[in-house]
Amino acid sequence: MNDTAIITGGAGFIGSHLARRLHDSGREVVLVDNLATGRLENVQPLLDRGVRLIEGTAAEVLSDSAVFDGVSEVYHLAAAVGVKLIVDDPAGMIATNIDDTIAVLRACAAAGAAVLVTSSSEVYGKCPVLPLREDMDLVFGPTTASRWSYGLTKALDEHLAIDLARRDGLKAVVVRLFNTIGPRQVGRYGMVVPRFVSRACAGQDLDVYGDGEQTRAFCDVRDVVRALTDLMACGDAFGRVFNVGHDRRITIRRLAELVLERAAAAGRTGGAIRTLPYEAVYGEGFEDPPHRLPDVSRLREAIGWTPAFSLEQTIDTLIADECSGGTLVPDNDAASTPGERVKESEKA
Repeated sequence: MNDTAIITGGAGFIGSHLARRLHDSGREVVLVDNLATGRLENVQPLLDRGVRLIEGTAAEVLSDSAVFDGVSEVYHLAAAVGVKLIVDDPAGMIATNIDDTIAVLRACAAAGAAVLVTSSSEVYGKCPVLPLREDMDLVFGPTTASRWSYGLTKALDEHLAIDLARRDGLKAVVVRLFNTIGPRQVGRYGMVVPRFVSRACAGQDLDVYGDGEQTRAFCDVRDVVRALTDLMACGDAFGRVFNVGHDRRITIRRLAELVLERAAAAGRTGGAIRTLPYEAVYGEGFEDPPHRLPDVSRLREAIGWTPAFSLEQTIDTLIADECSGGTLVPDNDAASTPGERVKESEKA
């Protein structure tokens, strides 16, 4: 019986939580990660329990049909990560996101494996209407603003998956993730919550970009991976697109205040809130959507999903981890210590 799941980007923040959920449910799990942004320490406990990690890009690893022996489904999470990386290297990000997705989709179609493609709220671009629904028009800025390149690549990924689902019968589902947060996320790539938590716990000032009145909705990674596995188990989900995120939004300034309040309650006195212009962080011409909020009614109707964790609960977990030297890592964390893994170049 085919009961193995492959996770591309499996050593990353979301991938490692998904791997734990699948492994705990009794599944065989194979992780694929080139460790460019994924981290061995995220998955070392799972490797010690029999989960296998193949080191390489998704395109490299899944080109070998033998990898699909016993595999029934693939979760394609591998992608460029974070706004800062997008701004610093848009060409590299475009190649990674599109080339890997093409390779993954073709490999899954050939192997008869179902596939979940993780897209992003970035596909909505500057769409001004809230909440954001899956059938809305996508509104992007000019090609001279590199910020929009990420959303464009994810939109193309969606087109590829949906076309193969319609034309060739590929069992593919697309999810648009909205600001997933939780243990093992790092602030190095511009992720705001771990950045705020690590600085608050260190007694440092929290930097808010822009005027701080932009709003976002943050969803705990444990709720997100539950949605991913439930969608893959739902036959009606194939060929469709789903928003996955919390439907409570908060200003970034209020988020900073909340982190400072929760850190103080845990005995850590943070610094002040500072406001920095976007240009000081990302360079001239950077654009940021003022508001993002998902409509998750389609997700609720399909699988009965509602988030179990509040923003406060997740922040408290992150603060506790930071105070104990746990899963959060500072922006300049050291390189991972090599563990049990298989490099693509070393496979038989």
